[in-house]
Amino acid sequence: MTISRRALRRFAIAIALPALTVPFSAGATAQGVKTRPSSPPATANGGIIPLPLNPIVPPAQRACTSRTPSGLGYTVLRPGTGAMPGADATALVNYVGYLAATGVVFDQAMQSVMPVGEVIPGFSQGLQMVGRGGILRLCIPAALGYGAQASGPIPANADLVFQVEMLDFKTAAEIAELRRAAAAPEKPATPQP
Repeated sequence: MTISRRALRRFAIAIALPALTVPFSAGATAQGVKTRPSSPPATANGGIIPLPLNPIVPPAQRACTSRTPSGLGYTVLRPGTGAMPGADATALVNYVGYLAATGVVFDQAMQSVMPVGEVIPGFSQGLQMVGRGGILRLCIPAALGYGAQASGPIPANADLVFQVEMLDFKTAAEIAELRRAAAAPEKPATPQP
């Protein structure tokens, strides 16, 4: 004799349902084993982390050891290899940005595509100072950042700090060639004799 799945499911529900409705006394289980009393419910301020999570970067990681003539501060955390991108390149980077005064993180991204010449001046200058695989800390004065203009969580006249990892970049010529290759019609394969 075979039992259908539907009949088996009804049987399981019929057995389990009464067990679920048995009232439990405080500290006892259905088998009569004592348990610990449950913890009190969380209070309104019971340690819930407000979202979005805004970590604070410590002061030691908000400073740079060198300066360019333009006033951009930088620290090489890991040197890159090979060529460095030009202003017309497009870079693939990991980065975290935070306020120099407080260390509050305002932005971060992994594998972000950045047109080098289309970001704030200090970030653009910094991207042009690191080869593939390199990591820099950039200390960007407000004049090379957003200046007197506030931008989202960044207040007006704020000095910024970024940690940037250069994953890869393509020059404008390489990007143009990739676009041409993608737009070209495929040539049919010629049969081999």
